[in-house]
Amino acid sequence: MVKPNFRELRHAYGFDEVAIVPGDVTINPEQTDVSYTIGKHKFEIPIIASAMDGVTDPAFAVRMSKLGGLAVLNLEGVQTRYDNPNEILAKIASAPETEVTALMQKTYAQPIREELITARIKAIKAGGAVCAVSVAPANTKKFVKTIVDAGADILVVASTVTSVRHISKSEHGLVFEELVKQVSIPVVVGNCVSYSACIGLMRTGVAGILVGVGPGAACTSREVLGIGVPQITATMDCAQARDDYFKQSKRYVPVITDGGFRKGGDVCKAMAAGADAVMIGSMFAQAEGAPGLGFHWGMANPHASLPRGTRIKVGITGTLEQILFGPTSLTHGSQNLVGALKNCMGVCGAADISEFHKAEMVIAPSIVTEGKYYQMTRPTC
Repeated sequence: MVKPNFRELRHAYGFDEVAIVPGDVTINPEQTDVSYTIGKHKFEIPIIASAMDGVTDPAFAVRMSKLGGLAVLNLEGVQTRYDNPNEILAKIASAPETEVTALMQKTYAQPIREELITARIKAIKAGGAVCAVSVAPANTKKFVKTIVDAGADILVVASTVTSVRHISKSEHGLVFEELVKQVSIPVVVGNCVSYSACIGLMRTGVAGILVGVGPGAACTSREVLGIGVPQITATMDCAQARDDYFKQSKRYVPVITDGGFRKGGDVCKAMAAGADAVMIGSMFAQAEGAPGLGFHWGMANPHASLPRGTRIKVGITGTLEQILFGPTSLTHGSQNLVGALKNCMGVCGAADISEFHKAEMVIAPSIVTEGKYYQMTRPTC
């Protein structure tokens, strides 16, 4: 008798294990449309700067908005705990490696101040930008009125893992159906990685879904907790949930792949896998004027008892404009992300993002190294 397997595992794929197949028809890149919408807000480029203290501050959010994108401000970071956050950011950037996590735990232990939430939101709005802000589920009910009254345009409720049903000792926790009815602005929720969790969240009425658990460069959730799904598989599963939900409800909820991006090719693969937009941290932390001063860290890094992130040095490689639109002299794909996406869509014959979702993808674990002998053996000094 053949002994049955206790469990069967399916293979899940990350960016380096797949490739996009060019189309039979090609289009000039400048004729492609990469815009998308969240609620009533239309964005010309499908790229979002993540809600991390080393990436987004009010000034960065204004710059990103003027370039056609969106940046999300973390309302549980140094911007809402300190009158002079730049001084705190400089201390974090200059701290020795052995001391930085303890420093951040102490730094982030200071209380969040509602008057600073209002001030930061008003600063973004005064710059003429679409204002998106992020809070964790535990703080959403506490701060949501302040957020809406201050004039925020989009509310992002994000945690390492978000689900529709959450069991706790609270008599009445955060209920997304109630939240979306309570506020007049779009609510984006995350993060999730599975079909069932995604379609369940969409049924609550939220306006967007963040996809990705632990893939970010500064995140250590996969090492600490062992959880996550590689981003291509997670995106495809959640995109299927979006499409099925649309058939049921006739309401389209954009899927935003969040984390793990290192180059333009990763952005292209996420979009072809079904994403409507992508959320990026470490590449934007490399921009001139980013608040992290060449460093990047995750929101879970300063957790008081179980840090799930680390400060990484990313350096400063160019302007925000170069990272998004070029021109660039870098050959590894970390700049001109929009140009890379438009070129990829052009060779796939996709005029817009919805058509790009139909592009064929193949399993290709050698795609990064195939034929690259001289690049891989070239001296680095």
